Amino acid sequence: MNALRASYGDTSSDSESEADSGPTHIPEPIQSATPLPPPPLYLLQPPSSSGSFDFPVQTDHTNRTRNFPHVEGNYALHVYIPVTIPVTPRKDLALFLKRVASAVRELHVVDIDIPLSNYVKDEQKIEQIVLGREFHVSLGRTVPIRVHQRDSVVAMLRQRLQSHKRYWIDFNKWEVFVNDDGTRTFLSIEVTTGGLAEIRKQIQSVNEVYKLHNLPEFYKDPRPHISIAWAVGDISSSLKRVVGEEMRRQNNAIVGGLSQKRLFTCKFGGISCKIGNKTYEICKVQEE
Repeated sequence: MNALRASYGDTSSDSESEADSGPTHIPEPIQSATPLPPPPLYLLQPPSSSGSFDFPVQTDHTNRTRNFPHVEGNYALHVYIPVTIPVTPRKDLALFLKRVASAVRELHVVDIDIPLSNYVKDEQKIEQIVLGREFHVSLGRTVPIRVHQRDSVVAMLRQRLQSHKRYWIDFNKWEVFVNDDGTRTFLSIEVTTGGLAEIRKQIQSVNEVYKLHNLPEFYKDPRPHISIAWAVGDISSSLKRVVGEEMRRQNNAIVGGLSQKRLFTCKFGGISCKIGNKTYEICKVQEE
């Protein structure tokens, strides 16, 4: 273990609070030198009290809260597509959320951690505060990496994801997700048609970088989405029932009884990567 730490550098004194101290420029790899391959993550983590190594808990990838124990020198890695909901569809989405939150009081706003029911009397606040923020379509699991892996991860992501053209993403289905250990339920909007093929290709590229760094890959059958609200525990049965009833009510209100094809659509504009407290631009598509 000491020899391994000596080869890769002992980073035990680093922590997430120092994330802003590193250089923002990612140097190009030196072709004439052969870099050391990334070491297995478990070899750099201290064993648990039972003698085994602690691996990150597999969870849904929407609400970017810590889902693994903090280890000194580790940084949380999250790769995602930033998404902003256009102004026009927010009114209909706010009405939907108002009705759901009135029936399911346990829901909280993702990343803000405020009860969604606080806004049921003011749809304008739902439009501005709940829906007016940046959301994320995750392209990989949120996992811990070591400080010496940061530059390598960012450089490889940029290399594999730099050539992407602009495409449209259709968010067209309300869906309920539960994380793997049943501790959280999420109210989300899923991508099922436009943009799905492109996002899955990007997920595969991220998987390749994860594999090279001995990190767990994404779900085998990824379902790209953004999450709007969450609740403690598994309340999927009651939440699905309320969501289903509200979707049927809205569909019946449409002239001719035609179902809604999409909730909103937006253009793919790029990919970001957050490591600790720092956000890196992986690729950006210029406006045409």
